Amino acid sequence: MEQSELGDSHSCGGCSRNDEIISVEAPARLDTLPEDCISMVVSHTSPRDACVVASVSKTVKSAAGSDLVWEKFLPQDYSSLVPRSVDFSSKKEIYMSLADDSVLIDDGKKSFWLEKGSGKKCYMLSAMDLKITWSDCPAYWQWNTVPDSKFKRVAELRDVCWFEIRGKISCGMLSKGTYYSVCLVFKRAGGRSYGFEDTPMEAQVGFVGKDAASKKFVVLEPIDMDQPSGYRYTSVSLTWVSREDRTRRLREVGGNVEEPKVRGDGWSEVKLGKVYINDGGYDDDEIEFSIMETEQGDWKSAMIFQGVEIRPMKEGEEMVITK
Repeated sequence: MEQSELGDSHSCGGCSRNDEIISVEAPARLDTLPEDCISMVVSHTSPRDACVVASVSKTVKSAAGSDLVWEKFLPQDYSSLVPRSVDFSSKKEIYMSLADDSVLIDDGKKSFWLEKGSGKKCYMLSAMDLKITWSDCPAYWQWNTVPDSKFKRVAELRDVCWFEIRGKISCGMLSKGTYYSVCLVFKRAGGRSYGFEDTPMEAQVGFVGKDAASKKFVVLEPIDMDQPSGYRYTSVSLTWVSREDRTRRLREVGGNVEEPKVRGDGWSEVKLGKVYINDGGYDDDEIEFSIMETEQGDWKSAMIFQGVEIRPMKEGEEMVITK
């Protein structure tokens, strides 16, 4: 029986066909190329790949760490993002500083950093950069300073029954060809919040001026369906809540509700939605996002909002294009 097999580097370095050995010339080793050529090749990969390939040899390590490589991974306006008081020895060092620590931009209203493995742009829009209904009324909202926030001020909710937060960001600020998650970052004030326990909120993410936007329901407090019926305390009222009420509210929104997760920095986050920045998109397009609850009429209080984080989706997350 005739047999055909394509050899590889783990067999005998050639092809075998009908017992005939055909020699195939091995490809040239990367570290035998001129160093500037190696740098050019590596610059078309990713920061993660550049760090991995550096272990091949001293020559490749030198080429992979060159300014030619790491300047390709930096945003075009990187010089305005790093402190002038710090003297960096290389472009790689600048890159690592932007990946390890966020920097404040836009008069301290936004935070910027790079995703370390890919070099994709990440942002957090502070509460000061969002449109919060009634935030200019001290009876409903207060602007405070907390030590673990990236920003000078955070928005602390005192009492509202009309809860609505909206924001926008230009597509030109984000990395092309990238799926992004949009997450609200918050925490309880004084260890306890009120009015969020059984209240699904509508969240939307989409493009300004486009009809189709992703719509979902989220909660800012985890849902405990095993909690017995009883009174729910708010700062202004005492309300009876039964298990039937919780079930009914979940059924009204289709039963699928995104719950919050605790972050490594001690804050919590809930995903409002996701969006894809197309390679062929327009830089002057804008992404808009919102979270609101205006129908139940329950009073809500004692929650602190740091901002909205917009970051590349991690590998394994559901990737759906929002048009």
